[in-house]
Amino acid sequence: MVVNLDKSEALDRLRSARVARLATANASGQPHIVPVTFALRGRIVVTAVDHKPKTTGNLRRLRNIYENNQVSLLADEYDDRDWSRLWWVRADGAARIVEDAHERAEPLSWLLGKYEQYRDNPPVGPVIWIDIEVLRGWSYMGSIKPRADG
Repeated sequence: MVVNLDKSEALDRLRSARVARLATANASGQPHIVPVTFALRGRIVVTAVDHKPKTTGNLRRLRNIYENNQVSLLADEYDDRDWSRLWWVRADGAARIVEDAHERAEPLSWLLGKYEQYRDNPPVGPVIWIDIEVLRGWSYMGSIKPRADG
């Protein structure tokens, strides 16, 4: 059985996820998707450009948000052995780039609270702040196992 998650359950699952995918698009609609760490407070999602090596500081996700602030964040769980564990939550909303040190402080504290790895080496880049406008979630609530031949 497939069920659509209610808003509360969708937020709980999103909050507990450790990684999500952030989808952006430029002004002409060319999509771009990247995995991100994130934190959720109420109906606000934040992620930040962290210290992991990047080929450039001029990241496409940031350029896209400046051109088109509509984004999607997708978190999910998949289990080959037990499909009853399958679920996804998608948060669609308007994003903005936060570069001011004072404005970055609170959302960075959310990320530091969630990810121990950031406590000794907090993100130094811009914060992406997403106001969730639409929240959708789905869960498989059955006992069917995937076929072994896949």
